[in-house]
Amino acid sequence: MGIKGVILAAGYGTRFLPITRCVPKEMLPLIDRPAIDFVVQEMVEAGVEQVVLITSRRKKVLDDWFDHDAELEAVFHAEGASSKLEKSRPPQIDVVFVRQQEMRGSGHAILQAAPLLKGEPFVVAYPDDLFGEPNCTAQLLETWRTTGATVLSAHDLPDADLTRYGVLDVETSGGQLLVKRLIEKPPAGQAPSTLVSLGRYLYTPDFLDALAEGWARHDPASGEYYPMEATNALAAAGRVVARVVDSPRWDTGEPLGFLKAVTEIALAREDIGPAYAAWLRERLGG
Repeated sequence: MGIKGVILAAGYGTRFLPITRCVPKEMLPLIDRPAIDFVVQEMVEAGVEQVVLITSRRKKVLDDWFDHDAELEAVFHAEGASSKLEKSRPPQIDVVFVRQQEMRGSGHAILQAAPLLKGEPFVVAYPDDLFGEPNCTAQLLETWRTTGATVLSAHDLPDADLTRYGVLDVETSGGQLLVKRLIEKPPAGQAPSTLVSLGRYLYTPDFLDALAEGWARHDPASGEYYPMEATNALAAAGRVVARVVDSPRWDTGEPLGFLKAVTEIALAREDIGPAYAAWLRERLGG
């Protein structure tokens, strides 16, 4: 059974205006790679065979990222510049583009991919949630193979302001964290745990059924449609588990988080990390 990935990349990226008027936030560079490339590479290394990319009319440059630049590759080939040639090639994975024509929420966006998923489990990623090693998608797949259930990635954040997160109400069953419900931004002091849901999900096919049922009941006047209702419907049936992943996570959906991610990635690189660390110490007087 082939595993597919769905990347939700249709949003406006308003926190990064004015640059996102013409550059999608998924293409903002983390040094020399766009943010979306980190998500795709994570999926490739975990064994995902095809990515369904949900985009919108403002995101045409994403098509180019996943395509060959024949002219540039020909120049590097003629020069014998093998290193540049390798860097110029697109990600090695099959990608299908689906356009969300109206911004109706992430639940609606996932439904746009449903005809391509063919009753198989799939991984959903928000491209502004980036993870380091170990591979987050691989951990979700490991838990799915053990449980056969929908799997939500989570971090335990006992010192965080939980009113900013989706918080998981869980109980331990058979060595797994069984999710009873997901509560979005609970009031202060009312969070059922300190486990927060992150931007990676492995959904089983029954999730799409629950999502479609919720969409049929959804009143467009009430706002955008999100997956939480469908997630909680499956949770009530005992079909959702949480995986506390070991991976560090960077929120690149807002400027400060983006800068933190750039710094962490730069410091980890052998080619620029030591010099960058030295500059930071000098700049900060430490």
